[in-house]
Amino acid sequence: MTSPEPRHAEWMGLALDEARRALATGDVPIGAVVIGPDGAVLGSGRNEREALGDPTAHAEMVAIREAAARLQIRSAQAGKPGDGWRLEDCTLVVTLEPCSMCAGAAVLARIPRVVFGAWDEKAGAAGSVFDILRERRLNHWAEVYAGVREQECAALLRDFFAGHRGR
Repeated sequence: MTSPEPRHAEWMGLALDEARRALATGDVPIGAVVIGPDGAVLGSGRNEREALGDPTAHAEMVAIREAAARLQIRSAQAGKPGDGWRLEDCTLVVTLEPCSMCAGAAVLARIPRVVFGAWDEKAGAAGSVFDILRERRLNHWAEVYAGVREQECAALLRDFFAGHRGR
């Protein structure tokens, strides 16, 4: 693990805002943002599995898709056709440790940095259960910054699940 930087906490605030928006649709409150090389948000997402009925609509997947689409548009506008799917020199920021699907997507998108808040001891793929983001046998790996605003991220999830168990 690499030590977090001050801007990671700021970016996590954006991901937390997205996570809170997921509550409106009854989705698990997980949020993500993809930050471009210039420090601007390229994509944002929140869990939308319940809202869309899509098992792949995890916050990270939504944010990665939006960032790739935005890069394609920028490349086309600049007259430089780009593939859009290589999110090189971007940072993925997510409130919960990515699962294997989302960690795999980050690897395939060539995202070099992943920042997350709370650990996921049951399904995490950035060091808890698996470590896909740093698997040297893959063609790409990422720096991992864990535990950024961890208590705040974990509390949001704990409160959500406590509310569901009480029903």
